[in-house]
This record gives sequence, C-alpha cells and structure tokens, in this order.
Amino acid sequence: MEPYYGSTDFAHGAKYGNPSSIHHAGRASYAGLNDARRTIAEILGADSNEIVFTGCGSESDNAALRGIALARRKRSGAKRIITTPIEHHAVLYTAEDLRELFGFEVTLLPADGDGLVQADDLAEAMGDGDDVALVSVMYANNEIGSIQPISELGSLCRERNVPFHTDAVQAAGKLPLSVKDLNVDALSASAHKFYGPKGVGFLYLRRGTPFHPSLTGGSHEGRRRAGTENVPGIVGMAAALALCEAERDSEMARLRSLRDRIIGETVGAIEGIRLTGSPTFRLDNHASFVLRDVEAEAILIGLDLAGIAASSGSACTSARQRPSHVLEAIGVPAQDLAGGLRLSLGRSNTSEQIEEFLDILPRIVDQHRQVPPPAL
Repeated sequence: MEPYYGSTDFAHGAKYGNPSSIHHAGRASYAGLNDARRTIAEILGADSNEIVFTGCGSESDNAALRGIALARRKRSGAKRIITTPIEHHAVLYTAEDLRELFGFEVTLLPADGDGLVQADDLAEAMGDGDDVALVSVMYANNEIGSIQPISELGSLCRERNVPFHTDAVQAAGKLPLSVKDLNVDALSASAHKFYGPKGVGFLYLRRGTPFHPSLTGGSHEGRRRAGTENVPGIVGMAAALALCEAERDSEMARLRSLRDRIIGETVGAIEGIRLTGSPTFRLDNHASFVLRDVEAEAILIGLDLAGIAASSGSACTSARQRPSHVLEAIGVPAQDLAGGLRLSLGRSNTSEQIEEFLDILPRIVDQHRQVPPPAL
C-alpha cells in the first residue's frame, strides 16, 4: 500500500478547486480526494466507493443510524433499533429521535459491570431479526475504555441479515479496522481522534447496505452526503490515519506500558478508588477510575493547574455537570457518580510525565477530601 500523504498545497490553498468541477483546479482537488479515499479504504480492507466523507464522527453516527434505519423500514418494514446504554450520545440521541419522531422502537442491551455487551443478550434481543432495522454497538467506549466483541456481535447480525453499525471513533488509530474481520456493515470515525484535522470524519458503508441520505441537495459522495467536500481536511485525515496505522503496534505497546503503570500504582496509592471498565479488554491508552468521597471537577481543576489535562467523562458532555450515563449503566453507585476520572494517553506522553502524575494525584485527592462539603 502506498498511502497518499497529500501536500501542503491543499492546506495552503494552492489547490483550492471544487472537486466537483471539471476544470484543472477542480481535477487536482478531485485527485486528492480520490487518493485519500483509496488510502482509508485500503486500511479498512474496503472498496473506495464504500467510504463516505463527513464533517465529524457524530455526523457519521447520525448518518448511519438514520440512513440505514429509514431505508430498512422502507424496504422491509423493520422498525426496531438495538443499541446499548453506554453509547456516545451521537448514537443514543439519534436513536431517541428516531423513536420520538419516526415511530421506531429502541431496545437497549445490558452492559455488565465492566461495560461489556454479551453476545447471548444480542442474540436474544434480535430473535429472527425480521423486525430489526439496525444494530449499533460501539467498538471501544470513550469513557471507560472497554472494547466490545464486535466481530462476534457482527457475525450474529450477519446470520440474520441485520445491518450492523459500530461507532469506531475512539478505536481508530488504536485498534484493527478490518471491516471484514469486524463483520460490520457501517463504521464511523473522526479524524481528530488519530491526530488528523478537527471537523472531518468518514463513514464506511458496505456496498448493498440500505441507506437513505440525511443531507440532500447534490450528488457528492455517491449521493450519500450532499455538500462540497473539505478537501484539505480529508487529505490530512487520510495521511494521519496512514501514519497511525503504520506505527500502531509499537505505539500501542508503549502506551500500554504507561497505562498499566497508572492503573497499578493509582489503585494502590489512593484509598477509595477503583478502576472502571474492563481490566482486560480495554484500550491501550486509556485509564478510568471512580473516586469515592470527592467530586471529579475539583480533581480536574487541581490537575489542570499542575499542567495535566484529564476528563471526568466524554469531552462532548463534561461541561454539562450531569452524572455520566455510562457509569450509571454499568452500576456505579449513585453516591460515586460525581467521582469519575478519565485519562487518555497519546504520542507526546512520557514516563516522566506519568511519574509526575502519580506523585500529584494522591495529594490533590487528599486535599479535596479534607474540605467539608458546602452546607445545603
């Protein structure tokens, strides 16, 4: 494979033509678009015409759920969507929208205490699959890092001819993306999760999968997503994914070592802390905890003042000051829901930084546990 790494010409505007135009400037942009599509398709083991460029991962999730569910209902009458309570809100809110505005039924599979979905539960929920429009289960959870048995779940869907979508936004660049091995009909990804530009993503849509476009008005993306493509962002996304894929094994091994040190030493050093998510089936760069008797917001501020960026949940919702729906779904006690802490490691992190974090965190937790709660 010879991935297309693009050119600064796209980023600097030297190749500014509309890729839908037939003049020479348009053809140059169209060539960049096609090379990027081919690079992503080769990484996924897909055909180029199965890649649809979008504005972000949330749009890809929206397009997959709405597009497949509406098309399936029109074709077969199937009107049930099966998903899980620990999905990103881009999936959960879209499923709710389809239920409230379009009359679909939504079935939520249970997730166990490690945040994992069991194949037997999916098989039981689907039955013969005739009334199921779509199944959507995320590849890896953004809040607790648990990796789902996507291949096994996809195989069950394939046996029943039910389209299967996975939100791979958190997994891309970190886990294998072979759509054949995963048994998926649709897969969503976002460039910024693997060091590409913000504001661009893609949707893999297997040939023959029923699909109704959410954005109409033009013939772009094979009539599956109208709108002039973000060529510089798309070219950058393909380059970033190719680089991450080339270095994935070695980089994930490095980050796994740092992650294991965080998990092992943090749990041993702080009273009333426990790991959330699967201890075995989890992203190599991800550590997440629940802290008892302390609010995560105070811990995050203390870490930020020390130069350490962390999160209490999804970056898309962490500013809303509400309990994590993921922690609720996996059975975290109500009194501990405010103590969620998430750490995501990346290419710039070093062992020295991990040492600093392990020294600072216990002190910040002790400091805030000594502060009495405000009077009601």
